Amino acid sequence: VANEGGKHWTVNEVRALIRIWSDKNIQQQLEGTVRNKRIFEEIAARLQKFGIDRDWKQCRTKYKNLKHEYKSVKSAQDAGSTSKSMKFFNELDAILGHCTMEQASKSDNDESERPPEWTEAKSEKDSVG
Repeated sequence: VANEGGKHWTVNEVRALIRIWSDKNIQQQLEGTVRNKRIFEEIAARLQKFGIDRDWKQCRTKYKNLKHEYKSVKSAQDAGSTSKSMKFFNELDAILGHCTMEQASKSDNDESERPPEWTEAKSEKDSVG
């Protein structure tokens, strides 16, 4: 059933995806770019070595879904709610927990692609807070 939605990811497949995702090199590439097909092709190729047959689109979709779910659980927790949880939260927190604050301050690497007026507005905003 390898149609667009694909078959459900097994726990082992998700674990393998997270293991690859936790690679610092992969994280840096994902943080530094929006056009990330090539990165997900590499992730899919690495999954293949574990005997997991997923294409880059499936990997990207799963990555986005996990990230989205993690963020909603994290913000619920920050708001004091303990009712929301997810499988793999701790694994994802190890990867994403550090980069939420880091990314806010570390967006210099994509500054060059932004129009100059954004950079000005951004630095003004930063000095207020």
